[in-house]
Amino acid sequence: MKKLLFHEVHQKSRLSIKEVNEALKAFGLYSSQWSILFCLKQFGSMTQKEIWQYLSVEAPTITRTIARLEDSGWICRQEGKDKRQRIVYLSHFAEQKMPEIEYKIQQVERALVSGLTDTEQEQLLVLLKKITATKFTVEDGMNG
Repeated sequence: MKKLLFHEVHQKSRLSIKEVNEALKAFGLYSSQWSILFCLKQFGSMTQKEIWQYLSVEAPTITRTIARLEDSGWICRQEGKDKRQRIVYLSHFAEQKMPEIEYKIQQVERALVSGLTDTEQEQLLVLLKKITATKFTVEDGMNG
């Protein structure tokens, strides 16, 4: 039986998103919003372009998600040097809530990888970081 790595990765990704969404419910957040908050916590203020490039998400999707986060008080935006540029940063409210949210996310992560040894967890992280996005077409797959 041929193993379909993508299918397994996709299924585990869906499972992790479902579990993270459940943990974030108490904060009125979703995993897609958490991804942005995580970026801002890790890297500090970023432009919207830097966020969508880092997360590999389409610009309009990030713009809508950022608008929702701003409306609900999680982030703030200000104009950059170029009037078209928007700098995004965590609000004071978000800064206060982040330790609690991170704790919930860590609980989910621990539960999801509980069947792996510490060494296996480290190996998984290394292997996932090795996966890179490249252009692929159906024709590539049929010719390979």
